[in-house]
Amino acid sequence: MKFRILTAALPLIALAACGDAGGPGNSTTAAASVAAAPAPAGQDWTQTVAQTDQGGFVMGNPNAPLKLVEYGSRLCPTCGAFAAAGMKPLTDTYVKSGKVSYEFREYLVHGAPDFAPALLGRCVGTAAFFPVLEAMMTAQSTILPKMEDAQAFQATLQGKPPEVFATAWAEKLGYIDFVKQRGLPEAKARACLSDKAEIDKMVKFMDVGTQKGVSGTPSFFLNDEPLQGAVSWEQVEQRLKAAGA
Repeated sequence: MKFRILTAALPLIALAACGDAGGPGNSTTAAASVAAAPAPAGQDWTQTVAQTDQGGFVMGNPNAPLKLVEYGSRLCPTCGAFAAAGMKPLTDTYVKSGKVSYEFREYLVHGAPDFAPALLGRCVGTAAFFPVLEAMMTAQSTILPKMEDAQAFQATLQGKPPEVFATAWAEKLGYIDFVKQRGLPEAKARACLSDKAEIDKMVKFMDVGTQKGVSGTPSFFLNDEPLQGAVSWEQVEQRLKAAGA
């Protein structure tokens, strides 16, 4: 699955790719416990958020011994299930301790429709990135039914540049109003949807993920090693505990 060239529009990718991590499970043999690390005075580690050179946003202790990375799609129901079950315990138990950092990298497994929430989710900036990410995952129950005619709708966008189809999908799925309700002005939202440089950057980072072996969402890495077969919070937490968290 390559996204090297953005011409008129990206095709829709098979929805089966969502939730397909593949491969056998990694060992869950327990390692020695890693030490907790205090956050800066007056803060907790969930307030430390930065954009990474790999195209993601990371929350937590920059020097955390355990670095969890998720390649995810905001329209992937399995990613939504992981967020619903795991975001609170991940942040409250593991990120706040300073033992684990959590990075989310966009992986546009559905092709064209994924650009709208990804671009807008990045547009809100570092402080709001994770709250908006979680809100988008929670909103899937109202968003996903609007994709029932996805193939037909995408056909109407053939021959259009990427920034046009990103805006069209944002309007169809209701994401412009969604981010407006969370403090992002509509003019800025539309500017982000039309940002060709940001679109090209996301395609480049998609390629990097594919080269690392990512083929479905969610795909998790711990200290740059793939957590094969782990797609649920329960499975990921087992790996964190086995690594000493």
